[in-house]
Amino acid sequence: MSAPTAKNLGPVETSVRKAQITLDELWSQTNVETRAYTGNIIALTVRRHLERVQEALAGLEGRYAGRQIIGVMDGTDDLNVHASLVSQRRGGFVERLTIDASSDQLQGAILPLLRPATVNHVWWGSDTKPGGLLLRELTEIADQVIADSLTLDIPPARHYALADLGWSRSASWREALAQVFDSPDAARQLPRVDHLTVRYAGGKDLPARLYAGFIADTLGWKNLRNVDLKVARCGRENGDLCGVELSGEGVSFTLAAGKGETARVEAVWDGKKHVTEVNIPAMSLAEGLGRVMARPERGEMFERAWKLAKATL
Repeated sequence: MSAPTAKNLGPVETSVRKAQITLDELWSQTNVETRAYTGNIIALTVRRHLERVQEALAGLEGRYAGRQIIGVMDGTDDLNVHASLVSQRRGGFVERLTIDASSDQLQGAILPLLRPATVNHVWWGSDTKPGGLLLRELTEIADQVIADSLTLDIPPARHYALADLGWSRSASWREALAQVFDSPDAARQLPRVDHLTVRYAGGKDLPARLYAGFIADTLGWKNLRNVDLKVARCGRENGDLCGVELSGEGVSFTLAAGKGETARVEAVWDGKKHVTEVNIPAMSLAEGLGRVMARPERGEMFERAWKLAKATL
């Protein structure tokens, strides 16, 4: 599938009833003969996060969702729908329908816009806890819910796949910490660790809580009483991890994000310091979305970390 131009088509003002006709008219302006419908993604957000959500959806390149529906929940009583075709770097377009309305109006407006017989991804792209029936309605038709699950208070066990963005985007930090303790000498120091500090960028600490829950569970701790969460500056996105320190009498293990995609590792035990570097690439919001849509990370490890983190809220 290819297109003669890299320009977006639209947005064109339309209505829920005429949305498909409007999209068809936009498609007629291209020379695309075959449209690939790889799924629906419904992104629920508010106006102040709209630009960030749009950028993240544009970065998906249509691999997992050929139709994007953005519900802006803090709109007015007038329901507004805008249709567009968003060009992709690799050629072709994805369909985008943006609905500006109140939550109550969105409740009945989104379902008719879904392309049938495809996978439905629902993304809660807001940092406020949902109220009303909107999210509950959409989870009934969702194959996957993407969210910071601690914000939504959605436990992992549901009829849909729950994908937590914070958990997914901490994958490289979990892998890097495991590398530190690949050494048998380092692993033997773990029983001496009795305190944990996790540093994170911006004002969003939920991914850091999940990461702390993962480490605490790995160490066999029953709670996060010996955990400190601290804001830091490391040039990464809001909520992303900046560093972690495990410490105890005579031992410490520190990972700190550096420039680029590396992190400095400093380990101290028996009076000796060991310094290395590990690769911890930053993950953009679009990359995090793509990762969870391709392979949602679930399992007992996530569930145990989630329970420990949830207990601290």
